Order: sequence, then structure tokens, then C-alpha cells
Amino acid sequence: MEISRIEAENYRNIKKMELIPSPGVNIIYGDNGQGKTNLIEAIWLFTGARSFRSSKENDLICFGENALKLSISFTKEEREQSASIYLPRKGKKQFQLNYVDLPSQTSLTGEVYAVVFSPAHLSLVQDGPEVRRRFLDTAICQLMPRYVDILGRYNRVLHQRNALLKGLRQDRGYSPQGTEVILGVFDEALSRLAASIIRARRKYVERLKKAASQIYEGISSQSETMGLEYRKGTDQDQEISPQNILDQLQQGREADIAAAATLIGPHRDDLSILVGGLDARSFGSQGQKRSCVLSLKLAESAIIEETTGQRPIVLLDDVMSELDASRRDYLLNSLMGKQVFITCCDTAYFHSLKNGKCFHIASGSLDVDILEFGKGAW
Repeated sequence: MEISRIEAENYRNIKKMELIPSPGVNIIYGDNGQGKTNLIEAIWLFTGARSFRSSKENDLICFGENALKLSISFTKEEREQSASIYLPRKGKKQFQLNYVDLPSQTSLTGEVYAVVFSPAHLSLVQDGPEVRRRFLDTAICQLMPRYVDILGRYNRVLHQRNALLKGLRQDRGYSPQGTEVILGVFDEALSRLAASIIRARRKYVERLKKAASQIYEGISSQSETMGLEYRKGTDQDQEISPQNILDQLQQGREADIAAAATLIGPHRDDLSILVGGLDARSFGSQGQKRSCVLSLKLAESAIIEETTGQRPIVLLDDVMSELDASRRDYLLNSLMGKQVFITCCDTAYFHSLKNGKCFHIASGSLDVDILEFGKGAW
């Protein structure tokens, strides 16, 4: 797929902008704080996912303005399409695909495929399990839009169950019989949803492991191996079924009440990243950790293309300076044939670029002069 036009109005520090990108490489350069990441983030929102910067929705609206507007034109399956997002500080949000109203932003999931790689992702190995779970869930949502609903329902039931557990620990006078009934309802719902989430994650990790290990071997010149393991917070060898998860929830009920939290379920699981059979988080060097993350993001892109037949848009937010020369070269060579948006402060990394455009951004505005590289192969 390919984006042919991007328009943004009152988006963070972007007052009004129109960008006609190259079908190949697009470099957005400028000093820090000028709006480079804002542009990348705006594109990412059309995947149906939340901002990769974890901001509140109102923070996306330009200071002093009442609403933001975003729109893109893109080609998918040889068909020209369009999508738009309107977010007011107050009032009704509007989302459209080909001028047809959608109920929510998540309804865009599966319409625009993209992979984003930012400095925050370089901590994917080092940080806690929540980061890796979010990585898996975001990737799966693009391939399986109904997973968005499953994940949302699971989180709602989990929140309700935890609120009840907290009340029990604080002895708010709940009826023992009534509590058993309510917990039973929550446990039944959680076990069904949990089984679906774990199965989807395990299936995706198997595909990710194969693709990422091959990419890692290429980065390391076959000198090292990378592996992945989906680690459940429960018995690792036990069959994944609603009944088994339900049994574990019931057996752990006293411990859950004592902790005022649900201690079993996919919200406690993790993705182990291994180098040479050892946990990369504990034993990997900084170079190995960065190679792992690079392998994961490139594998994510490959799986999208393999599954959908569409080449995802690749968004690289200020990561070139974080990678050494060999990893930069591997990354750029791996992206040949895809539409890529790269933000950076220094264009020196791209002196050999032969096909693409280079945009300068300052104070949320594009300069009038746009550098366009000569035609040819990257």
C-alpha cells in the first residue's frame, strides 16, 4: 500500500500542512521539537491504534484550538481510498473511510497497514513485560481486527473483577453468597477471553520467531542466534483452554483477594527474547538488544506483507542516530520497495539515496523548497 497525500490541521504544533510523499523514501528532517514526530504519529493513528507516544487524546489538539483534522489518500489493492479523523475537545468524534462514517477509530484497524519504529522501541528488550505485551497486541490487531474487541472486553472484565477484589480485601460488607456468584460470572468471562488472547499471541509469536531469527542471523552474519518464547504467568506446559484457566482462577481466588488483583491471565504474561539461548534482557549487550528489536520490527513488517499481500508503510522515528553504521545499512537495505517515512536531524545518513523526497520541517511547517532525489534504485 502507498500514501499519496497527507493533510493535518491543528495537530499538536502543526497548524496546517499538506504533504505529497514519494512512493519510496521520505525523509522529514529538522531540529528537535519542530514537529517531525508529530507527522509520523499522525500517519500511525490511521492504523486504528493509539499513539505510540502514549499521550492523552486532548494533547493531540493544537494548544488554543478546539479540534484537529487529519486526512490521508492512499492506494490499497490498486484502489484509491481515503480516510479522515476529526477529534474535538468537546463533542462528537468523527472517523471516515471513503467518506463513510465509522463508529470509532479502532474501526480503521486493518485498513491502513503500518509498522512504527521509535527510540522507545529500543527499550523493548530492556523494559518490563507490559511493553512486550503491548508490542504483541498492537501487531496482532492489524492482522486480526476482531482481536481489538476481544482485548477490550477482557480489560473491562478484568477491571471489574479487580475492583470487586479490592472491595473484598477492604471488607466492604459484601454478601459472601453474592460475591461468589459475581466472581463466578467474571471468572467465566475472563477464562473465555483469556484463552482467545493467549492462543492468538502464541500463534503470532511462532510466526515472529521464525522471521525474526532469520533477520537476526543476517544482522549478526550468522554468528549468533535469536529465539522467542511466550511465557505464561500460569503453568507453561498446561493446555490453553477456557476450562483450565477457569480452574486456575478459582484455585487462586484467595491469593487474588489478598493481593486485591487478578494474578492469573494474559495481562501477566511475557515474551522472552533470547540470544544464544540466554535471556537478552539480563545477559545481552546493548548491541545485541538493539539487533533483537530491529529484528522484531522487520519481522513484524514481513508478517503483515505475508498475511495481507500489502507492503506496510514503515515509520522510522529518529532511530537512525541510535543505530551503528552496520545496523543502519541493514535496516535501509531491508526496506527497499516499501514506502518509508524517516524523521531525523541530520540527512547525512542518506547521502546515497537515489529515490525519494526530503522535507524540511520547522515550527510545524514544511519549507517551500522540497529536495527530490533522482530516480533509480535505492
